Amino acid sequence: MKATRQVNCGGVLIGGGAPVSIQSMTNTDTRDPKATLAQIDRLAEAGCQIIRLAVPDMKAAEGFAEIRKLSPLPMVADIHFDYRLALAAIDAGADKIRINPGNIGSEERVRAVLESAKSARIPVRIGVNAGSLEKPLLEKYGRVCAEALCESAQNAVEYARSFGFEDIVVSLKSSDVAINHKAHKLFRESSDLPMHIGLTEAGASEAAEMKSAVAIGALLLDGIGETVRVSLTGDPLREVILAKKILAAAGVRRSGIDLVSCPTCGRTRVDLPSIALKVEKALAPLSERLAGEGRFIRVAVMGCEVNGPGEASGADFGVACGTGCGLLIRNGEIIKRVDEEEICDQLIALIEDDISGNK
Repeated sequence: MKATRQVNCGGVLIGGGAPVSIQSMTNTDTRDPKATLAQIDRLAEAGCQIIRLAVPDMKAAEGFAEIRKLSPLPMVADIHFDYRLALAAIDAGADKIRINPGNIGSEERVRAVLESAKSARIPVRIGVNAGSLEKPLLEKYGRVCAEALCESAQNAVEYARSFGFEDIVVSLKSSDVAINHKAHKLFRESSDLPMHIGLTEAGASEAAEMKSAVAIGALLLDGIGETVRVSLTGDPLREVILAKKILAAAGVRRSGIDLVSCPTCGRTRVDLPSIALKVEKALAPLSERLAGEGRFIRVAVMGCEVNGPGEASGADFGVACGTGCGLLIRNGEIIKRVDEEEICDQLIALIEDDISGNK
């Protein structure tokens, strides 16, 4: 994993070995502080660490200032087209500014934003989006591609650094998973700046969640990404929940309970699908509890003698099933044999006793 520079967003460190942070964006009207704060509170409770707000006009900038006074999370002002909105947001106490070099205007306006951010000692996210690439780059490459996204970000970074501005976070987002991945890899090869990762405009359905998981998970496994946002149409609470699951699945942030269960085959001699689903449902509140405590365990529910004993022994807790029965295992040690109908209750009781210190 390549070492990156570090910036500070309202107390949340990004890059430089800091844990990957979770971001989301409000979809309330920033001109309505009460509604926006209510949504921020919900997102913070779910595990969001940085929140971004759209600032489309001066009325919204005024709302941003009011929200900033009470927000439990560091706030990022999302600015497009009018650089004066960025200046107003900085004056209002923004913890970070997000600008897009493709639509913010002249170099003089970008410079004004950077100088104001430098004076306020806050970072700037240079956000390059496939939907708003600069015309010269589209003409050069003839289409939206990873190389064009990377070059756009490199140009913007070079310009920012020409004024001595270094507190930069970069994002390069496309709705195409392959282009998105390649663009991030190209930029990471050439820069040590922290990167905000995600898949833009993923959609609203289960398919959108799948695309986001693939795109973000692949980047995390490549060691790319210091802060992340899942972009889904609808309630942003879903973004935070899915981001936590992706980080856990990629092994970046382990907390709660990871359930491992086999797909079943002709060797299975118990009703493993029912057992696994029952265990998963029963583990849900325990997983939330452990996540809140920053603890992590793995539970394996295995159906036969081929991989079952090994997987169950490698987990913190597990069951390796045979014909109408299962062997309960804790930290590689067989605890006891139980009948099929008792597997779920006995496994959950074993886990509850252990995590509560009653073993």
